[in-house]
Amino acid sequence: MVHFKIQDVTFAYPDTTDRPALEHINLEIRQGEYVTVCGASGSGKTTLLRLLKSVLTPHGTLSGEILFCGRPLQEADLREQSSKIGYVMQNPDSQIVTDKVWHELAFGLESLGYDQKTIRLRVAEMASYFGIEHWFYKNVSELSGGQKQLLNLASVMAMQPEVLILDEPTSQLDPIAAADFLNTVKKINRELRTTVIITEHRLEDIFYASDQVVVMEKGKIAAVDTPRAVGAFLKEGNHEMLAALPTPLLVYYGVEEQKNSAPLTVREGAEWLDTFFADRTLKVSAYEAEAPYEEDEIKDPAVEVKELYMRYEKNAPDILKGVSFRVEKGTLFAIVGGNGTGKSTLLKSICGICRPYSGKVKIFGKRMEKYCKGELFSGNLAMLPQDPLSLFVKKTVREDLEEMTTGKNKKDREDEITRIAKLCQITELLEKHPYDSSGGEQQRAALAKVLLTQPKILLLDEPTKGMDAIFKKQFADILKELNNQGITIILVSHDVEFCAKYADTVSMFFDGTILTTNTPRNFFSKNSFYTTAANRMSRHIFENAVTDGEVIELCQKNL
Repeated sequence: MVHFKIQDVTFAYPDTTDRPALEHINLEIRQGEYVTVCGASGSGKTTLLRLLKSVLTPHGTLSGEILFCGRPLQEADLREQSSKIGYVMQNPDSQIVTDKVWHELAFGLESLGYDQKTIRLRVAEMASYFGIEHWFYKNVSELSGGQKQLLNLASVMAMQPEVLILDEPTSQLDPIAAADFLNTVKKINRELRTTVIITEHRLEDIFYASDQVVVMEKGKIAAVDTPRAVGAFLKEGNHEMLAALPTPLLVYYGVEEQKNSAPLTVREGAEWLDTFFADRTLKVSAYEAEAPYEEDEIKDPAVEVKELYMRYEKNAPDILKGVSFRVEKGTLFAIVGGNGTGKSTLLKSICGICRPYSGKVKIFGKRMEKYCKGELFSGNLAMLPQDPLSLFVKKTVREDLEEMTTGKNKKDREDEITRIAKLCQITELLEKHPYDSSGGEQQRAALAKVLLTQPKILLLDEPTKGMDAIFKKQFADILKELNNQGITIILVSHDVEFCAKYADTVSMFFDGTILTTNTPRNFFSKNSFYTTAANRMSRHIFENAVTDGEVIELCQKNL
């Protein structure tokens, strides 16, 4: 049975003067399929998914037809769509509507009018299946980002939908929580035969599991096929989305003459490396080692944090527990760790949003409290928060940027906005409302607004969230250029691959404090889970290789 049949669908948002958001989309999704939709930010992925559930359809002009189970989608009433089509959004908080975990699980069933006995049974089953029992009676506000997203999934599955639609569900989750969440989705697809339609920028954990991969490009479908066929298509055309492919495929395409079957998973990649080197003598077995990181050698740090303790309420447990570290000027300092460990609180404490009850923060050798009011944020310190929407207060992106250039003459303001818009690739967004852009576009616009303050220290909280692989490379170039200009960057991220490629130093944050700090190669080559796919795939053959480029280089040296 075909669940969704999309026939020549074109959709345009109001006041759109250039191209439609979607253009002549034709796609069939059969029952029980696992379908991955990928593409650059703004390619139309989220718009396409929202059209598959009438209540979420954005305002605009729609032509063409969407059939659900053989009849027009609009003929399915709200109750039918609510029960048969489940939808999990990118931001966990935007979907939660009650204050208690148990009530959130029951809310959808209550809205559909189920009797109490059925509701209790369904809620108990979902709590058991998803392992929610030990936080069943908690307040939702006490949950971590990963727990909230799992709760959203469980709440949707309590209604026993036939189709599960997920829009970048792991964008705010740490690597371990993201993998657990996606494994649960695969289990639902495999065991319950629930049709899964998912968009993701991180393809490592979903690409191999897909029955179909749909590649979106500027509102059109560039390719629809099996994972290996799509990989071959992107490689053959040297497509920009090639950079988004899982590491095993990238290494394979960088080394192999493509005689063997392309590996999709870390296990397949490791087996392919074994086969590749079966008849070859290994001449170079390790990437060049790095000297260990020595914090004591930093004589004039841009940021120094010493014995920082912070809690949100007087009788609440500490969130920060004696955090101490130093950041060298002009470097990129990355902090990784699980959801809810206190990383964002640390950034807020550095810039004064949160007030620690003990410890000290020095900015360029001067205690933070010694700065005059406004002096700290006047060309010294700026922060990009995890939620970019919190920075937008105007009707257009241009007006938001103009807000940061007050005091300059009109021409200088326009030149500065043009320069920063080009740098962050948001020129075509300037006249749009910030809320009408995709998640990745909002992140770039927020970055542009922060950069206009011309900070010497830049704090970034999950800056690559929602960014496609194409802009991530350009974003890394922006950060390196800022480093070259002497700007110091402290970055909190769940994006392990990004940190491994571009950070100067990486710290592990756990239980309210920094456990260890080292160079990326020394840090990631010693971990099992907080490491890269390239390292997991190649560590049985190569030492110290943590990026796909390094594995490719070592393979080529042994040819």
